[in-house]
Amino acid sequence: MIWRKLQAGCAFLRISFIFAPENPLTEHYMEYLDFELPIKELEEQLEKCQIIGEESDVDVTETCKQIEKKLDETRKEIFKNLSPWQRVQLSRHPNRPYTMDYVRAICGDTFLELHGDRTVRDDKAMIGGLGKIGDQSFMFIGQQKGYNTKTRQYRNFGMANPEGYRKALRLMKSAEKFGLPVVSFIDTPGAYPGIEAEERGQGEAIARNILEMTRLKVPIIVVIIGEGASGGALGIGVGDRVLMLENTWYSVISPESCSSILWRSWEYKEQAADALKLTAADMKRLKLIDEIVREPAGGAHSNREKAFDIVSNKIAKHYQELKKLSPKELVETRMEKYSSMGVFKG
Repeated sequence: MIWRKLQAGCAFLRISFIFAPENPLTEHYMEYLDFELPIKELEEQLEKCQIIGEESDVDVTETCKQIEKKLDETRKEIFKNLSPWQRVQLSRHPNRPYTMDYVRAICGDTFLELHGDRTVRDDKAMIGGLGKIGDQSFMFIGQQKGYNTKTRQYRNFGMANPEGYRKALRLMKSAEKFGLPVVSFIDTPGAYPGIEAEERGQGEAIARNILEMTRLKVPIIVVIIGEGASGGALGIGVGDRVLMLENTWYSVISPESCSSILWRSWEYKEQAADALKLTAADMKRLKLIDEIVREPAGGAHSNREKAFDIVSNKIAKHYQELKKLSPKELVETRMEKYSSMGVFKG
């Protein structure tokens, strides 16, 4: 009897993991990129120094302070001179917060996830629902990646199918009906390129979203929190305010794919990242986004709580500005913003 109960309990845990794969309380083991290794070494030295102080009578206060100072200087020096390719790497950092991390941190228990496109199925790569910042309700949408092999498969690596974009549109139209502002978090390597996605109208779904977002009569705030690739990003990327975290990228194609097309090899991805002008600084200079959101020293993954606060405050700030505009003014301003992008020579 006891053995049967244990088997049933294990089966329940397996089913729970499959259908609720992300635990907001999960601790992430810190991983380091190649150029972050000097930071890793100093953090390990600091940890050892603190352990010595706790386990012995030796006063290591001054030594710890010196290591902390060196750590801060090293972190600032490394992140002050990042190349475009290094920023691409940071946008994919395994410890970087994803959409649900931001939503749960910003909204707490007020977030209510909504499911399904009412036509095909519920796309797990695209999440959405109602939540509050302070006393103001928002409709949150965004792509969600996974934290490990199983959850990445469950979330299709953050690559939405057509039903994901149709779910996002359904939620945006609901927000418009009830006069709620929309917040869109972008973090995707692109829309899912499978044959079945094309059969169900991937291109039409993205194009429809772009059209409908240009004329949505409520404020739309877009925040690029990771990868912003191709039409997969644009499908939820039209907004009155488009913000980019400083270690993210936004482009028609990824550096690897660009390299494979131009040079028939992924080896030139760093040159491709330079040529694509995909960083936040490039996007701001080209007037394709409205603001660069500074991340905590060492990137959003190094201080997740501070990153959540920064993004939450930016959303609240821009909403306070946008709520002063009438629905007609919102649409006209948004249309003018996007029609003025780019350069045309007759």
